[in-house]
Amino acid sequence: MQDFVPSTASVALQECIPCTSAEPVQDTTPSTTRATFVQDPRPSIHTMSDLIAQLNTCMGDTGLGTDPHTVRLVRQLMHSYTGSKSDWSQYAIYKPGTRYTRNLVDDGNGKYNLLMLVWGADQESPIHDHANSHCMMRLLEGRLDEALYKWPSKDEAPRLVCTRPLREESVAYMHDRIGLHRISNPEAHRAVSLHLYSPPYDMCKTFDARTGHVEASSCTAERLHGVCSQTPGSSITLI
Repeated sequence: MQDFVPSTASVALQECIPCTSAEPVQDTTPSTTRATFVQDPRPSIHTMSDLIAQLNTCMGDTGLGTDPHTVRLVRQLMHSYTGSKSDWSQYAIYKPGTRYTRNLVDDGNGKYNLLMLVWGADQESPIHDHANSHCMMRLLEGRLDEALYKWPSKDEAPRLVCTRPLREESVAYMHDRIGLHRISNPEAHRAVSLHLYSPPYDMCKTFDARTGHVEASSCTAERLHGVCSQTPGSSITLI
């Protein structure tokens, strides 16, 4: 697997950007890692099927690509989804005893995929990249924390830049040009999040927090609607 080499400017993570930031992006990849939109001009989207239809219309045959305007619109669509738990609960399947369970919601005609992750109590992902894919995450229920890391030099451990909570109904954005991250559920009950990845991918890198050791990890998802897609142990696999 070919290594991704981030640009120096993109990885120079100087300060944590507040979760309330909603500034438009100026580069091909948004420099703001988190977005909670102060005011969304688009009407609310009440069902998952409507969200999928609008995502397909917005991204067309190209996926997110490198157009910052499309990235901004997709973030707005994710934020505009106001479906009740009864609308999305069919995808929120959890297998007890695992860190998290991944459920495919839609495959985006191969241009993106939309997954629902159910996080076990007091569980976390490994530190990981996103295979040069755009990643957006909408917290639907519970609480999740994010730890953001700078890309490590060879034989070094990833350097922690900052940590922050992800609020319900907020939309987080991540890309390899920003860095690496780890998601955790610090609570004694489950959390649920909706993830969009464009383009979809089936391999990512995970990093040992102490040594920086890198492993190539499978992150595929079964193409089944409303059926659990879970990697045994879910110890180093996340998409």
